[in-house]
Amino acid sequence: MQASDLRTSSSRVTTVTHTIIALIAEYGLLLVFVNVLVEQAGVPVPAVPTLVVAGALASTGKLPLVAVIVVALIACLISDLAWYWAGRHFGATVMRTLCRISLSPDSCVKQSELRFQRWRGQILLIAKFVPGLSTIAPPLVGAMKLRPHVFVWFDSLGSLLWIGVVVGLGYAFAHEIDHVLMALASAGTVALEFLAALFIAYVMLKWWQRRRLLLALRLARINVDELHRLIEEGKAPVVIDVRSQASRLVDTRIIPGALMADLRGIDQDLNHVSIDQEVVIYCSCPNEVSAAKAAKGLLMQGYRRVRPLLGGLDAWADAGYDIDQLPLAEQIDLSEATIVPGHVH
Repeated sequence: MQASDLRTSSSRVTTVTHTIIALIAEYGLLLVFVNVLVEQAGVPVPAVPTLVVAGALASTGKLPLVAVIVVALIACLISDLAWYWAGRHFGATVMRTLCRISLSPDSCVKQSELRFQRWRGQILLIAKFVPGLSTIAPPLVGAMKLRPHVFVWFDSLGSLLWIGVVVGLGYAFAHEIDHVLMALASAGTVALEFLAALFIAYVMLKWWQRRRLLLALRLARINVDELHRLIEEGKAPVVIDVRSQASRLVDTRIIPGALMADLRGIDQDLNHVSIDQEVVIYCSCPNEVSAAKAAKGLLMQGYRRVRPLLGGLDAWADAGYDIDQLPLAEQIDLSEATIVPGHVH
């Protein structure tokens, strides 16, 4: 009886496998285009399985290989150019939106900013191979005013490299594609339940870590009206801007008199400030996550009067209080970037 059940299950899996292949063979190019387009737009619908199968079908002549690559490349460019345009024209707003929808606010965006500071436009060559970076990189470089032709050049190369690797795997291992799909289909229910459990656990962990940090510092916050009153009364605390360099390039506004500090080395940046001095820290991320982290670090270093600014830079500006701009010497103008083999100047 068990052997019969196994044969029936195997037959069903085989049917499902061939149905998937037939579906991609019939609507291959359209399916590839739509799948890649929505994935690059940020929708969590992985395109890698589709591209692998398309590559396998191309090896048997059921799909034109060049057309698969071209269609996928066009889909990447359409989506990435839309994000690039949004970042270029609505830089700070777009980055704040990405920060808000991220499972780890001020983490994936900040890591992307750090990578950008190191690699500049060349980050687009590897972006599609790094989870989370693929969606964030185009609006980030757009917000940094990377010139359009530089963006198109690097994004096209990066997209072509990613597509070539994924489709190439399917093309090279075409004879194994049936076995792979059958294995995935066989383990379908168990695998999906396991992945869903891992995803839920990850989300809950991030939520708990964020709540623990915010609750620990909830009573230590200062609102913009309180800070403004202290400044007006001549009792101004030391105001610290802990946004990343890339964030300051996107949004050059600062609170008058604010000191620039790096979140990772803020204790060293403030070594000239007495531990008895009142310190107010601000950022531009949801729930003042960076400011809260910096405040917690300084409290652990012995500082007694440290408070994050409630609402951060946006709340200060929205209240109509004075805003300064970063000096030009502290800004990096990427609009003059030109292509040099292996470098961006």
